[in-house]
Amino acid sequence: MEIGTVTVFGGAGFIGGYVVRALAKTGAAVKVACRRPEEAMRLKPMGGVGQITPFAANLRDEASVAAAVAGSDAVVNLVGLLYERGAQSFEAVHVEGARRVALSAKAAGAKRLVHLSAIGADHAAPGKYGRTKAAGEDEVRAAFPDATILRPSVVFGAEDSFLNLFARLARFTPVLPLVGGGATRFQPVYVCDVAETVRRCLEDPATKGRIYELGGPRVYTFKALLEYVMAETRRRRLLVPVPFCVMAVQAFFLELLPKPLLTRDQINMLKRDNVVAEGALTLADLGIAPAALEAIAPGYLAWYRRGGGRS
Repeated sequence: MEIGTVTVFGGAGFIGGYVVRALAKTGAAVKVACRRPEEAMRLKPMGGVGQITPFAANLRDEASVAAAVAGSDAVVNLVGLLYERGAQSFEAVHVEGARRVALSAKAAGAKRLVHLSAIGADHAAPGKYGRTKAAGEDEVRAAFPDATILRPSVVFGAEDSFLNLFARLARFTPVLPLVGGGATRFQPVYVCDVAETVRRCLEDPATKGRIYELGGPRVYTFKALLEYVMAETRRRRLLVPVPFCVMAVQAFFLELLPKPLLTRDQINMLKRDNVVAEGALTLADLGIAPAALEAIAPGYLAWYRRGGGRS
């Protein structure tokens, strides 16, 4: 199925840039809808003249969402929050925003909708992030039953805010905390595999109405991931187990920062593993062989070594 014109909400973000590139390669016309369209200007060279167009839109504003999807054959919603700030709450973005995009896509006559959720989306999740992600999925399915929902584990890539965060912290502190003992499990998935999944879902009608959980080829504990980052950056740091309750107190104060390194809600989410569920549809069902962390991450973690670009 030819994609045609597609609106990508959150296209200027980390995952969004890779999704826009993947869609542009198909020849699709891409409207990059985001709150600050100037941030999407860097994406224009990924396509031909006029192929990629930044578009001002805010998921909290119905008129701007409707304008962004007008005339589009397909819609992709990648918008998500890691922490709340003012009007940008989990409820406003993950639930109300998701509903607004789905309703507008349906009203505009879009043939396809791909909605990015997350592994951990569950009405009984320990964190508000996971609960609102689950509520958002419900809203999307109610408004646009044929929508395809993607639930990635933690996403890694050169600009990620996961491995890069630990590598940056290791430059300044001799001790790194193992939250809850470091036993929480993750299944990191490469950002290019997520982008390829979006493309294939838009092109393949068989993916309509389905949910896919996206994870890489290997599961790691939180401790193992920190040890991996230390090995690749050639830094020796003390990894200290810290109980969830103690980390929650520290997160309370970190939340006061403009861009908090850690929040209490994130601490709560770490109480559950972040891996693909048994029996779920996966990358393999889309014919995608996921890239291994070890094949990609060394290329950017090397920047944090002494003498490297970010040391």
